[in-house]
Amino acid sequence: MASITLNELTKVYGDVRAVDSFSLGIEDGEFVTLLGPSGCGKSTTLACLAGLEEPTSGTIMFDSTVVNDLSPKERDVAMVFQDYALYPHMSVYENMAFSLRLQKTPEPMVDTVVKQVAEFLGLANLLDRRPANLSGGQRQRVALGRAIVRSPVVFLMDEPLSNLDAALRVSTRTEIKRLQRELGTTTVFVTHDQEEAMVLSDRIAILNAGKLQQYETPDKIYRDPANLFVAGFIGSPRMNFIPGQLHSEDGKQFFRSETGGLRWPLKARHTRPAGPSFILGIRPEHIALSRDREQGPIGTVSLVEPVGSVTYLSVEIDDLSLRASVSPDDGFVVGETVTISPQFGKTYLFAPESGDRLRPE
Repeated sequence: MASITLNELTKVYGDVRAVDSFSLGIEDGEFVTLLGPSGCGKSTTLACLAGLEEPTSGTIMFDSTVVNDLSPKERDVAMVFQDYALYPHMSVYENMAFSLRLQKTPEPMVDTVVKQVAEFLGLANLLDRRPANLSGGQRQRVALGRAIVRSPVVFLMDEPLSNLDAALRVSTRTEIKRLQRELGTTTVFVTHDQEEAMVLSDRIAILNAGKLQQYETPDKIYRDPANLFVAGFIGSPRMNFIPGQLHSEDGKQFFRSETGGLRWPLKARHTRPAGPSFILGIRPEHIALSRDREQGPIGTVSLVEPVGSVTYLSVEIDDLSLRASVSPDDGFVVGETVTISPQFGKTYLFAPESGDRLRPE
């Protein structure tokens, strides 16, 4: 296995900087996800790691070895693609054995390894089938098996679950997590799906426009976002963002929305941003709704979206529309008047122009 170090990795296509001075350290045996919207540079970074693209500048190291000039084969990585990339004319057995045979592995060893991995992945009774006769989930397991038999130092996975339906996606990501834990292979996983990233990863690197925004554990990223982009990208439904100002009274700070409809206390004092305005962020689950008119600002429920264990509401107050998540047992209905209050200490402040997080003093 290997640790991975990216140092100022940059990839330029013409006038486009697909990856911009990207530095990252991945520990031996760690599962790291590159997460971000389409075009953020995550797949380009993976291609550079694999040796399929040459960086414009910067270095890539596996352990203490710079691998920039090594071929994909010499890097000893295995890649799992979005479209599986299985050979349609070969059986499951032959697909899994192919790379071993390219390495001139003795045939008895090929047979032993393929059957062991097939048993491990629940494919033992499918070895004679061709890809056309497999389900999407089975094809994905074959693609994983083809990577595993090589015993690479690094697994690279480029959105391997995107072609699966919802139920298969959940079961397959559970399988990937189990496999990675048991094999202990350093894994870099690319996705635009934040739920996949949160469930699978030891750490997540969030990218936007080729730049690293935050690199932390899933819990840290969710609870302590570094900036406005990360706060809005992580969480479903997304965080509410409310423009407003800071006001101080009796040694305490308050938030007041631009429309004046909300006035909320802040848990700790914050350094004021350079301008008069800032953005307050609050997640839907941290907004409390009540039918008690004495408890806070008053809004009107405009949309009710039940999704089983939780119900999402849209609440209108002045020119604001806020999303809140409540228990289905609360029974809120469209048109109902409610009071709105934040869970104390569960708000975030951001500078509106830079998007930087404003920390308490």
